[in-house]
Amino acid sequence: MDVPDNLRYSTDHEWAELVDGELRVGITDYARDALGDVVYVSLPDTGAILDAGSVAGEVESTKAVSEIYSPVAGRVTAVNTSIVENPEILNDDPYGTGWLFRIAPDEPESYDRLLDAGAYRDHISG
Repeated sequence: MDVPDNLRYSTDHEWAELVDGELRVGITDYARDALGDVVYVSLPDTGAILDAGSVAGEVESTKAVSEIYSPVAGRVTAVNTSIVENPEILNDDPYGTGWLFRIAPDEPESYDRLLDAGAYRDHISG
């Protein structure tokens, strides 16, 4: 499984990348692999206020439907409309063009409380 060292992770298998004070969020390669071929994605509305751990959307695959959770509390500032129109992007590039939404965290330090790559690797292997 691909677990980039420059990202942070939730125990629910979302990744987060700090970009200009906001977090770009997506699902991990581990989650994508467990789901199988993604065929549908729903995302939160821009401007939505999310709590850490609250449902932000869902990913549907040929095998299952899985909820997407917000890794931090904050306001959604952007969504990746390309992923809604072409959900198969997640199958090929979950860490790049397959990002799901951006969120401005209520507490900037909440990013630092997410798992680093080593801790996430331990989480998925254990």
